[in-house]
Amino acid sequence: MKQCKVFVPFGAVGGGIEKEAFDNGLALHPDAIASDAGSTDSGPYYLGTGKGKYARGSVKEDLRLMLKGGHELGIPVLVGSCGTCGSDQGVDETAAICREICEEEGFDLKIAKIYTQQDGQKLKQRYLAGDILPLQAAPDINESTFDRCTHIVAAAGVEPFIEALRAGADVVLCGRATDTAIIAAYPIMMGCDQASAWHGAKIAECGSLCTVDPRGGVFLTFDEEGVTVEPTATGNRCTVYSTSAHMLYENSDPVTLTEPGVVIDLSAASYTQLNERQVRIQGAKAETRPYTLKLEGAAPVGFQTVSLVGIADRRIMADPMAWIDRLERAAQERLHRVGLTEGYSYCIKPYGFNAVIPGEIPPVSYVPRELGVVLLVTADTQQLATQVAKVFNPLLLHLSVKENEQMPSFAFPFSPTELEKGQAYEFCFYHVVKTADPLELVRIQYETSLWGGEG
Repeated sequence: MKQCKVFVPFGAVGGGIEKEAFDNGLALHPDAIASDAGSTDSGPYYLGTGKGKYARGSVKEDLRLMLKGGHELGIPVLVGSCGTCGSDQGVDETAAICREICEEEGFDLKIAKIYTQQDGQKLKQRYLAGDILPLQAAPDINESTFDRCTHIVAAAGVEPFIEALRAGADVVLCGRATDTAIIAAYPIMMGCDQASAWHGAKIAECGSLCTVDPRGGVFLTFDEEGVTVEPTATGNRCTVYSTSAHMLYENSDPVTLTEPGVVIDLSAASYTQLNERQVRIQGAKAETRPYTLKLEGAAPVGFQTVSLVGIADRRIMADPMAWIDRLERAAQERLHRVGLTEGYSYCIKPYGFNAVIPGEIPPVSYVPRELGVVLLVTADTQQLATQVAKVFNPLLLHLSVKENEQMPSFAFPFSPTELEKGQAYEFCFYHVVKTADPLELVRIQYETSLWGGEG
């Protein structure tokens, strides 16, 4: 029976792992080490700017473990969604870190760089030709959407990874990719069951989140009939519950998994507890579909300034929204009085009351001990955003509960009280683009780590 073992050390490169858990994964003799490095979880800023979220030192630490492990065992290392957002810049910066590590460790590795950032004007033509289709609850787009976006990426499937592996790459660094493709590529290339490769990859996409104790890595053993999942941290366990529950993670339908060119049906899948640590998964079925790639794009939406004030006044705590309503009325009056009437918007969030879960609080119950009231202003220019925030400043510091009473003082935690966040961004796509060739919208370059030459 064909068999392939994949070690997934991190939920995201830069997130870290205990050295013992990593060494335990290597001791199981994987055929490949694979990890995601990106996400949209932290919002559109990273795609808007093309920059990464994690500290460079943290990314380098994790990549060093992967490259040293891959070099020691003579196996490939696969990383997807480089630089958080999968931009070309993210791929290049990750490759630069890999070259540094290779120079420091004395490795000579062939690095494949897979670029998935898209040309907006070319995508516009595909849109006009009817080749870009909305997913459920997608925002409305038009031709100008492609002009507004600073970066657009397509989430690659397994095919670019397989192409790079067959070309002899020791390290594969991909721009935006589906979280599962990074893990499923090697077992699919080696002839393991395709549906189980995708299913197991989905279970392990976030590393140890599919275990009972989210620490360490995850080890997958694929074959022609299914996949076995186990943790690498000492004392950790995979259970039927912990593994099957991950099918609900970022997935609206836990028995259907949609990937580029394929849909995985899990309605007949079984999860069996082999022992305290391992779960055996079988029964997934794969159905080929027309090939599409999911698009992600981010566009600027103005500039932002933030203010934060801490309040512990007991009268305000009794009914925070009444004070906030009074704050808004007073601010609106002053904004109009000084001529600031357009080109901006703002929101006020009382953390500790209903900022995370907005809406009315049941009248009988909750009285907070204190609030952190956050003012977020978005405007056409940074100067305007800050000027609006400055109008709020004396109100945030001194607004009383009622008229004609002594002025209170609240607490700004920093000075200056207005923090200029700079350019803000929004996501623009929840769409797919049709393509007959899985490699049509990606570009692959190869380089040797010792000298960075491309081929």
